[in-house]
Amino acid sequence: MTWSAEEFEARLRRVGEERYHHRHPFNRRMHEGTLSEREIRTWVRNRYYYQTRIPIKDGLILAKAQDPVFRRDWIQRIVDHDGAHPGEGGLELWLALARAVGLRREEVEDCAAVLPRVRAACDDYVRFVESHDLLESVASSLTELFAGDIMRVRIEAFEKHYPWVDAEGLRYFRSRTVQAPRDAAAGLRFVTQHATDEAAQVRCVAALERKCEILWGLLDAVEDAHRKLGLSSHAQYRPDDPEGALVVLPERAVKLNDSGREILDLCDGSRDAEAVVEELRARHPDVPHLTQDVHEFLDGMRRLSVLAD
Repeated sequence: MTWSAEEFEARLRRVGEERYHHRHPFNRRMHEGTLSEREIRTWVRNRYYYQTRIPIKDGLILAKAQDPVFRRDWIQRIVDHDGAHPGEGGLELWLALARAVGLRREEVEDCAAVLPRVRAACDDYVRFVESHDLLESVASSLTELFAGDIMRVRIEAFEKHYPWVDAEGLRYFRSRTVQAPRDAAAGLRFVTQHATDEAAQVRCVAALERKCEILWGLLDAVEDAHRKLGLSSHAQYRPDDPEGALVVLPERAVKLNDSGREILDLCDGSRDAEAVVEELRARHPDVPHLTQDVHEFLDGMRRLSVLAD
């Protein structure tokens, strides 16, 4: 049965109430003031990659639109992020936040230290918009319905709990308290006007749910980067096995090369993934793609249940 416009909007808003990432444990801890400086920096560094994907997905949405009125309205979103001139826009404001939390612009801007799962989640969003029609693509952007509120909470949290972050770095959050409600209203108007049957409305709700999953997955990856790493209770590590370093599990054995052994040697319960990367980068400063390779290895060990959850 087709919902009325009011019922449809209520259903979309319910997705945010239930699934938006304001409920994620990492964001809850951020707003409660319990994140460490390292965790804040990891989030800022990784979230920048998501910021760079936003104007790309907006460009894809523009390419799907036949209506010049729609295009003239939507293009403002690209300007908001890229700026009308060099040195302006949301990406620059995010880099200002990065500086305010103690990161170098270059290390954030080149995205070399982005976690593989963060990169995959953000790229999934771009692929979703690329592969779905205009209506679903616009519906996926309706997380903006909830963004203004989370930004106001975030500003208050940073001012109260993270005074070491220069107030100038909070300008991105402040800008979104204005831009997000404006964008949400336009997106919601388009979706409610064009989703006129049950099938279209269901597709829109699913698109918004998928976007919430992507944002949730991004934070899962950031949070996991700061979990202490240790072997699971049913994994037996044999670094000196005559056949080479092995991890023996109940139903399989995992053979490690020299790099894998060096990484797993550091997973002794005292370090998180970011600390393991820092230690290995100090040992091997000239190895390209070290950050990506280490995190991919650790993700693989988690999937195999070698490392404890």
